[in-house]
This record gives sequence, C-alpha cells and structure tokens, in this order.
Amino acid sequence: MTKEHPYTCQIVWTGNRGEGTRRYRGYDRTWDIRTPGKPVIQCSNDPLLGGNPALPNPEDLLLSALSACHMLWYLHLASAAGIVVQAYSDDPVGIGETAPDGAGRFVRATLKPRIGVAAGTDLDRADAIHHEVHRYCFIARSVSFPIAYEATYVET
Repeated sequence: MTKEHPYTCQIVWTGNRGEGTRRYRGYDRTWDIRTPGKPVIQCSNDPLLGGNPALPNPEDLLLSALSACHMLWYLHLASAAGIVVQAYSDDPVGIGETAPDGAGRFVRATLKPRIGVAAGTDLDRADAIHHEVHRYCFIARSVSFPIAYEATYVET
C-alpha cells in the first residue's frame, strides 16, 4: 500500500517595481520560496529570460534537487551495502532546449558525482548502486527526461 507525503511551500513574487506587469520589461522576475520553519530562498528567472544571474532559477533548483536526492539515496544504499563513503560531491549538468515558440524543457541530465570511498572498496558494486537509486529517488522518478551517471571514485 502506498503512502502519500504532503509537501508545502509558498512562492511570493517580489518583482513588482510599482506598476505590476503593465509593461513586459517593467517588472523583475524575482520571487521568494518560503517553506514553514526554514530560511527564505530568494530566486529569479533564468538569465536568458531576463533573470538575475546571481540568484537560483527554477532550472538550477530542479537540477540541484535531482542531484541531492540521488546523493541521499546513494549514501543510504551504500551504507546498507557495506560501502563506506567518506566524501561526496557532484557537478551535474542538465541540458535544456527551447522551442521556437519559447516553450522549454529539460532533455537530459548527467550526474557526475566524485565519491571518496574507503580503501579496498568494491568499486563495481559502488558503481552499480547508482542504477538502484532511480528506483527510490522521488525527484528522479518524477521527471520525464533521461538521467545518466558518470561517477568517479577516490579511495581514501
């Protein structure tokens, strides 16, 4: 039997310069993510669409959520498999495309984790875990684009 898990947040547009959306270039593409009991995250649109390049945009947030979800499940499954992970970082790359009418989407993502493991680790088993993660990760199971994994390992 499945169990539902509710998640909530509030998105608040902060880009009104005083005239609302009266003019297309007259407002900022900024907003806050407010989640009860957590710090506010200030965001903007993709810089290609007039956003502030210093703030996270929806595409950044999706890619980081995908990577973080993968990492957390990887750590869990590695621990269960007896693989000692001592460090983990990822430099994921998401590829988007924009249609002539402006509609966009992600077409693929590649996670590139660099994982520090204990000396003598079975690296084939450590690598196989990446393919098990997709079975569990909420984010990976929810997106419609393919996700590839290019992990590297450093024995410490």
